[in-house]
Amino acid sequence: MPEKLAKLGEGRDKERCMASLSQEMIYETRDTLTGLADQAQARETIAQWQRDWPYKSIACPMQAMMITLGRIDTVNVAFGETAGDGALVEIAQRIKHFAGDELESSSAWFAARLSGGNFLLVARQECSRERWQWLAEALADAIAMPIANPEGGASLRLWPRLALMRVTENDDPDSVLDRLSEVAARMRESNRRRIDWSTGQVARAGRSNQQLEADLLEAIDRNEIEILFQPQYALADDRMVGAEALARWDHPVIGRIGAGTLFQIAERADHVAHLSRHIARRALEKAREWPDGLRLSLNITPADLAADNFALDFAGMAEEIGFPLERITLEIIEQVLLADLDRVSRVLDQLKLFGIRIALDDFGAGFCNFRYLKVLPIDCIKLDRSMLDGVLDDERDLAVFRAILAMAVALDLKVLVEGVENEAQRDLARNEGCESYQGFLRAQPMSADEFLEIVES
Repeated sequence: MPEKLAKLGEGRDKERCMASLSQEMIYETRDTLTGLADQAQARETIAQWQRDWPYKSIACPMQAMMITLGRIDTVNVAFGETAGDGALVEIAQRIKHFAGDELESSSAWFAARLSGGNFLLVARQECSRERWQWLAEALADAIAMPIANPEGGASLRLWPRLALMRVTENDDPDSVLDRLSEVAARMRESNRRRIDWSTGQVARAGRSNQQLEADLLEAIDRNEIEILFQPQYALADDRMVGAEALARWDHPVIGRIGAGTLFQIAERADHVAHLSRHIARRALEKAREWPDGLRLSLNITPADLAADNFALDFAGMAEEIGFPLERITLEIIEQVLLADLDRVSRVLDQLKLFGIRIALDDFGAGFCNFRYLKVLPIDCIKLDRSMLDGVLDDERDLAVFRAILAMAVALDLKVLVEGVENEAQRDLARNEGCESYQGFLRAQPMSADEFLEIVES
């Protein structure tokens, strides 16, 4: 009995330890191009996790994947090194955003650039082989999406291969990188699989793409897509001014699926517009209970803007539900604008006639095509969380931050800062003239009931 109690106590201590971990590690040394951890920092972080893990009877739970990009040399030759470097920066941001959205909020993780087009993602969390395999599939899809060419012309595409492993108690940082590199080399030589494991065995994905697509449609019909709200605050006085609606899906086999991957599944099934409308309707219904003055931010997709009647349909839905159009902000990302800028501009003009505010999301994460700000009826830019990296201790990063804010002032654009995690970042954003912010400093995404409880209190 004492032995059982000791193991039980150890397990509870372990749970408390895992729950207290930060999401993304603070790097002592960084890759100068992407801002991710460099190879030396990756080795040190793995070693530190293993050294600091306090449970001798339980190995430190770590999952690792190496992402190797094909065609990066071809991009450098065809488009120039500037385009190649820009593509690597974009891929780094996609990896960070994916990890932030899809990995468990209680787990620690880091992303690193090892060399050239080789990246590493390591998470300290309990994770089944099936889920780690599925996460790799979803990340590969996200990386393979088109990348805007800063010189204009055709967009760029990079094709990733991912080597996976579960770190064992016998592994050290060198063996982790060696095992992953060996698998990556084997995949390049065979030119077949895009995902493989260091053991040479491929985990069952748990659900095929076709099954996941069918599951998604059933989840929509059963209202199983959860709507979370990320509170937003005014920088002037720290009062709550609204919230961004986010979607999550707790799949019974795969586990939690974030919004980005959720829409990838919907895109394969050609149900993006259906999913987007479902999320918007549920968010508007929840927000109808909010006090006057709070704004609701919703993300819209290329499929939404491709519909000629989207503005009328959306306005009609909001009026039917009873949420004021003038309290709605619709957020668009750069990928929405790649296909047909003229069409997007016409649809946004129609939305503006209804009093809806338009925000350009994730500004600074991609190539920052300033033409969008010139030709589109944008009211607000949301600075990507990566724009805060380094601004507190790097004069060049701060100079870039200030230049973007000066441009926003000149164009009469409001600025919301994402990813504010400490008071120093908040104070800097306030002092530099930003209007509002969101981030873990004040609140993580929460359920509709939790959000309403905070508002009413």
